[in-house]
Amino acid sequence: MSSTEPPDTRTALPVPPGGPGPYVGAEETLRSVSLRGVTLSVRAPARVREGLPPALYVHGLGGSSQNWSALMSLLADRVDGEALDLPGFGDSPPPDDGNYSISGQARTVIRYLEHRGRGPVHLIGNSMGGAVATRVAAVRPDLVRTLTLVSPALPELRPQLSALPTGLLALPGVTGLFSRLTRDWTAERRTREVLALCYGDPGKATPEEVAAAVEETARRLELPYFWEVMERASRGIVSAYTIGGQHNLWRQAERVLAPTLLIYGGRDRLVSFRMARRAAAAFRGSRLLTIPEAGHVAMMEYPPTVARAIRELLDDTEHPASESSEGRTTPDTRGGAAPPEGGADGATGDTTADANRS
Repeated sequence: MSSTEPPDTRTALPVPPGGPGPYVGAEETLRSVSLRGVTLSVRAPARVREGLPPALYVHGLGGSSQNWSALMSLLADRVDGEALDLPGFGDSPPPDDGNYSISGQARTVIRYLEHRGRGPVHLIGNSMGGAVATRVAAVRPDLVRTLTLVSPALPELRPQLSALPTGLLALPGVTGLFSRLTRDWTAERRTREVLALCYGDPGKATPEEVAAAVEETARRLELPYFWEVMERASRGIVSAYTIGGQHNLWRQAERVLAPTLLIYGGRDRLVSFRMARRAAAAFRGSRLLTIPEAGHVAMMEYPPTVARAIRELLDDTEHPASESSEGRTTPDTRGGAAPPEGGADGATGDTTADANRS
């Protein structure tokens, strides 16, 4: 499937498989952690050495901890990383209360951090996980050392047409209808449709990675709760988009105190590239990395580029430059240029990351 072919937005749903990820295997561990009302599957890379600062990775809608395998491996010498399977996703069973809202997921992350005593952590989230991480950083600043958001699912007044299937999933009966209409689809077809939607260039996934993703897709489709979780989690995202007041995600972004790195892909079909400018303004003192060729999951498509930007954030946080006591108040776009208000055109300036070098 070429990088210039658009996804079939009438049928392709934004349900990233658990992979692909080039660093999945014997070097990782997967364990189960039981909390009251929820059981979480937690993935971690091989530990390089003791005493590293903790990091926590939070995946997006339909994803899993496996989405972070490549990035976790690249950062294993800098942080003691763990990636959660949110309740109902990956290898984690559904929560007892059936709550898949952004607030419910944020409470789960907070409870896990408190249980582990790992805070403050370097918190890293993608898509829905980016919205969850934003809420955690806003309401519990004591738990977050830095915040990195990859294509965060923050409210858009004019979402892209290719993102509408996410909203449709929230409507009662749509997931059941879709599952019936596509019951003859093979796991490979589903996987390739999703790659076309989530990757800037689906061809970046190797045959081995695609095969692993197909196997994971087939496994998860057999879970009796798969479609129900997708429907309820999608409804949670739509609800978070419409809520106002102090719980509005943009209002909470303005409350985040942690140093923040924002990462957007120029070919993202789910989170509009034009939202990068608004996000950079909302998160105080944030820095922005734009990757023109990336789609919705830059940490899977360009893990070295994303890892390099996070290392710079960690370096500057651990050894801050001489600043005033009040800190920066304007966006730091050292990693990439903010796109213009109208869209992605013109976003390939001198300060935009060249992902092709990675």
